[in-house]
This record gives sequence, C-alpha cells and structure tokens, in this order.
Amino acid sequence: MTQFRLNGRSVTLTTPDDTPLLWAIRDEVGLTGTKFGCGIGACGACTVHVDGQAVRSCVTPVGSMAGLSVTTIEGLDPAGRHPVQQAWIETQAPQCGYCQSGQIMQAAALLKETPAPTDDQIVAAMEGNLCRCMAYVRIKRAIKLAASRTSAGRTSARQGAKA
Repeated sequence: MTQFRLNGRSVTLTTPDDTPLLWAIRDEVGLTGTKFGCGIGACGACTVHVDGQAVRSCVTPVGSMAGLSVTTIEGLDPAGRHPVQQAWIETQAPQCGYCQSGQIMQAAALLKETPAPTDDQIVAAMEGNLCRCMAYVRIKRAIKLAASRTSAGRTSARQGAKA
C-alpha cells in the first residue's frame, strides 16, 4: 500500500509498488485526464506534478510516491481557471487534444519555475512533450499569454505592496 496526496486529498493505493503511477491514477483512482502515450516517458502525454515538478507518470512507480504530493490535470484547477488552462482555451491551442493535459501540466510547471520565460526557454521546457497534430505554435502562444498574465499579476501585487 502506498499513501500520498493526490490533488489535495490523501489517498492510499493497494496496487503493487512497481505499478506505473499513470495506471494507478487511471485504474485505481479513476482519474482519466492523464493520458497514456508511449509508455517510456518520451512523449509527455502522462505528465503530472510531483511536489510541483513535472514528472512522466508512465515510468514512475507508484511506490515511490509515498508521502509526496501528486497533481493531475484534474487537480491543477478543478474549475479550469488556472492561467495556463485559460490561455489554452483563448488561443485554441489544442487540435485533437490528446496530448494537451500533459502539455498543460508541463507548461504550468515551467511557469511556476520561470514566470516570464523566453522563447528558447519555452522550447527547451516543452521539447519532451510531443504533439502529433503539430500545434506547437499555438501551444507556445498559449504559454506566452499565460506568462504575460501571471507575470503582470505578480508585478501588480509587488507594486501594490510597495505603495
């Protein structure tokens, strides 16, 4: 049995410790927003956050999650109001949509670490997330929009605190 926090709530899973986190989330918990793509951690469709870091859940054993905090696309913002989610909608970033939960989770981790990334930083952070529809230009546009809003919000908050 493995106990950890999943989307803010404590869970105890009975799957074998070597079960990929992806399958534990999908099959035992029933959260299907995290997708299976390649099974070897190369495509990014299965990206979740573990203690705030983007992780490929298809190659991460559930047993290694003991005591940690895991966030899936369902937990990023259950109402869909995370700046990245909103930017995705506004820019119409997805085409087929299959890889988008992983793309969004990777982008959210990037913006948490680097609130105002350059184009090169966006490309470097997102290069392990594959999109068969080739929506990369729209994905980058969405990340830049989310970054502009989160950076502007931080600047406004800092300016307000100084006043």
